[in-house]
Amino acid sequence: MFIAVQDRDQEFLTKAVEEAYRGVECGDGGPFGAVVVRNGEVVVSCHNLVLQQTDPTAHAEVTAIREACKKLDRIELSDCEIYASCEPCPMCFGAIHLSRIKRLVYGAKAEAAIAIGFDDFIADALRGTGYYQKAHLEIKRADGKEAIIAEQVFEKTKAKFQLY
Repeated sequence: MFIAVQDRDQEFLTKAVEEAYRGVECGDGGPFGAVVVRNGEVVVSCHNLVLQQTDPTAHAEVTAIREACKKLDRIELSDCEIYASCEPCPMCFGAIHLSRIKRLVYGAKAEAAIAIGFDDFIADALRGTGYYQKAHLEIKRADGKEAIIAEQVFEKTKAKFQLY
């Protein structure tokens, strides 16, 4: 069984790497690919579309999750696995978590992407290390009336949502 799982992992991870090459060759985005698999079958195979879509959130994993959800017509992928050519960034990891994917297999470590110029914030954020020097973002929670109104939306709409 272990060998079969290893072989399957290698097969799907190879597809993710092929997607990474495909995305770079056609100019769609960075060298990242992802494959969503369900019951041993590829649901979708995607690559980074950041440049093609002019969308900084169109990473391979996010794109694959979006496409898999559309194809399967649901918002959770709890019976699916995702294969990523590289260690997911915090945004992609968050999307993987929120989609309830049951298993993640990745190839390259984040340092491989960092070595060719991708933001080192990725590895630092994943590991909880380093100082986020490149995150020039002020974060402030609203207070007073605005915060109360924003919090009330959850209480006032909870009956309309049965997510899972």
